[in-house]
Amino acid sequence: MFKLIKNALARFASAPDEDSLDYQDRVANELSNFDQCTNVHELPEIFHYWSNKHLAPMKFHQFGITDPEQFFFLYASKFHERFPDKSIVMVSLGSGNCDMEARLARRLVDDGITDFSIECLDINETMLERGREHAQSLDVGAYILPAYGDFNSWKPGKTYDIIMANQCLHHVVELENLFTAVKAALSPEGYFLTSDMIGRNGHQRWPEALSIVREFWKELPDDYKFNQLLKRQEDEYINHDCAEKSFEGIRAQDILPLLNKVFHFELFIPFANVVTVFIDRPFGHNFDAKGEWDRDFIDRLHARDDAAILKGEIKPTQMLAVLRNQSVETTLLHPELTPEFCIRKPD
Repeated sequence: MFKLIKNALARFASAPDEDSLDYQDRVANELSNFDQCTNVHELPEIFHYWSNKHLAPMKFHQFGITDPEQFFFLYASKFHERFPDKSIVMVSLGSGNCDMEARLARRLVDDGITDFSIECLDINETMLERGREHAQSLDVGAYILPAYGDFNSWKPGKTYDIIMANQCLHHVVELENLFTAVKAALSPEGYFLTSDMIGRNGHQRWPEALSIVREFWKELPDDYKFNQLLKRQEDEYINHDCAEKSFEGIRAQDILPLLNKVFHFELFIPFANVVTVFIDRPFGHNFDAKGEWDRDFIDRLHARDDAAILKGEIKPTQMLAVLRNQSVETTLLHPELTPEFCIRKPD
């Protein structure tokens, strides 16, 4: 472990736009946090209640999407349908344990698609090794190519048909560099697929969203206000900056404006803001996903959240997007919810 951190610190010591010591501390924290993380996508049961009732049927299903992970499979399949005789060359940025990528490979093989490869790029060698083992356990080891590297300074040496970014862009400091590299490496007919966060830096809430959070916070019983990640009671909601000591959400608010500047959207599905405060890891585990009061609370909160986003009172903090190098017609979740409309400009 010490060797991994030492190597990473040496690699990033000269990183631009960040205080050197601060940047090194962030790298060390990031490696330490994820070394022991075997399931980075595990979420509370109340999240799945919300997702299954509100998110998937109301926003995803109309596009043939069941969930964010199936989204990547869907577009890999679409590419195969467009170019059935082509070997699909894919790369997943910030792949971590490569669990999503291994499951994607398994689904493709089970669907009869066998001419492809998925390069898995990540800075954490411990997680890449877990990914290699996971791929082998699913009998898709030949398709998964773990690659040690940093997406902040990625210099692709080949062209890719599909570039995937699954909940990783909000960890990137050098977004401009990464998007330039993606644009250069993406084939003219290729897809840049992302499921990611696009809210305020550090996953904080902007003032207009924070006021709604605190309005609903007053309804919560005291034991629902315990932050399970930070192990503290929050009688009044604390607008915590997750990027204070790590890369978590470090430039989240810049992702959508930069994507809109560099690429063309083929599909844009924005969603959620206030509701995620209550259903995500810090507080979501306090809810009873089968409880009548809990479900009613989340239903009311979702309705308020959705209406405020549509009116432009608050902006969405998450998205699924299909991006292209070439100009294409954009399919939107709602006519009003264009990428431009969903950008929240800093005060």
